[in-house]
Amino acid sequence: MEYMNLFTLQKRLLLYPYFLALLMLLGGCTLSRGYEALLVLADIAAGDGKSRLKSKTPDPRRTAVTFAAGGRTYGGDLYRSVDAPLAGILLLPGAAKEGKDDPRLKAFAITLARARFAVLVPDLEGFRSLRVGSGDIVGTVDAFAWLASRSDLSPHGRAGICAFSYAAGPAILAALDSRINDRVRFILAVGGYYDLASTLTFFTTGYFREGREWRHREPNHYGKWVFVLSNVDLLSDPTDRELFRIAAERKMADIKAPIDDLAARLSPEGQSLFMFIENQDPLKVPLLMGRLPEAIRREIAALTLADKELSLIRARILLIHGLDDDIISYTESVVLAHALPTETTRLYLLRGLMHVELKPGLIDGFKMWRAVSALLREQEADSSDKGKK
Repeated sequence: MEYMNLFTLQKRLLLYPYFLALLMLLGGCTLSRGYEALLVLADIAAGDGKSRLKSKTPDPRRTAVTFAAGGRTYGGDLYRSVDAPLAGILLLPGAAKEGKDDPRLKAFAITLARARFAVLVPDLEGFRSLRVGSGDIVGTVDAFAWLASRSDLSPHGRAGICAFSYAAGPAILAALDSRINDRVRFILAVGGYYDLASTLTFFTTGYFREGREWRHREPNHYGKWVFVLSNVDLLSDPTDRELFRIAAERKMADIKAPIDDLAARLSPEGQSLFMFIENQDPLKVPLLMGRLPEAIRREIAALTLADKELSLIRARILLIHGLDDDIISYTESVVLAHALPTETTRLYLLRGLMHVELKPGLIDGFKMWRAVSALLREQEADSSDKGKK
C-alpha cells in the first residue's frame, strides 16, 4: 500500500551505548534538542509499544475540528498535547484510502504531538479518495492559513507543512501562494517529486535518469494506478471512467490481474490513457503523454514543479528520500533540492528507505536523526519571531 510508514526504525539502532554522544559530536545541535530527536525516533520505532517519550509525556488528544478559510469550510483532526504547543504543523498524507484515518498517519501525528507540535490533519477529499489533484493546492493553502492564524496552535506564527509522497507537490505549490508564502516557516517533504513527466516515466516504465544516464528499477505499480484514479474523472466518457476504476481495483488487489477485457471496451480517448500507462519504453513517453486528453495534460501541468518559480519559496525545506524508493525515484528530490533556494534547503538521502518502510543502518539512522533534529529546530525562536504573538 502506498503510504509512508516512513520511520519504522530498527530498535537496535538506538541501543548503541555511544550513539547519543556520537550524534552530539557530529550533529552540531544542542544537547536538549538532540536528545529529544532521539526520543522521537525511538517512539516512532516503538509503534504502540512502550517508549521513553511515552513515559515522560501525557497522551495527546485527537479532536475533530471544523474550520473555515477562503470562504470554504473543511473538517479535519487536531492532535495536541496538554502542554502548550511550540509550533504548528499541517500534516498531509500521501494517497491513502483511509486518508486522515490511516493508522500509520495517526501514529505519526501522535508522536509529533508528544514532541509539542499542534498537528492539523485536514480531511481533503483528494488524499482520501486516491485522487490527488490540483484542487488539493487550494485546500492546503486554506488549512495552513487557518492553522497559522491560531496563536494557541502556532505561537509567534511558527508553523509549517509536512507532506508525504504525492502530497509534496501540492504542499510546495501552496507555499508559493501569496496568502501564505511569507507565513510558511518550514516544509518537510518525504518521497516527493519535482518533474511529473519524469515521475510518470518511472511510474510506467521503471526508467529514471541519474545525471544523463538512464537507470532502471522495477517500479511499484501502485503509483501508476493512483495516477489513473487521480485523473479518471477528467475522461469525458462515463463508461471509460467506470472501466478504469474496475481496472485499478483489480490491479491494486493483484498486479498480475488481466484487464485486456476492459481495455477492449475503451473509447479512443480512454485508449490514449491506457496506452500511456501500459507503455514500457521511456523514449515513447513524451509522444504518448502528448496524446492524453487535454484535461489530463492540464492537470499534469498544474501539479508539476519543474516549471514553477521555486526560488520564491521563503520556507526552510527538509527533503527526505529513500535511495531504494520504488514509487518515486530519489532523483526527483535531488533535482528538487537544486531548484529550491540552496541556503534554506537540506536533502537527506537514506539507504533502506522504501516508500513503505525504513530499515536503515547506523549511518542512515544518523541522517534520520539529523532530519528530525532539524524539524525540532523549527520550534525554537529566531529573529523572524520578533513582534509576533
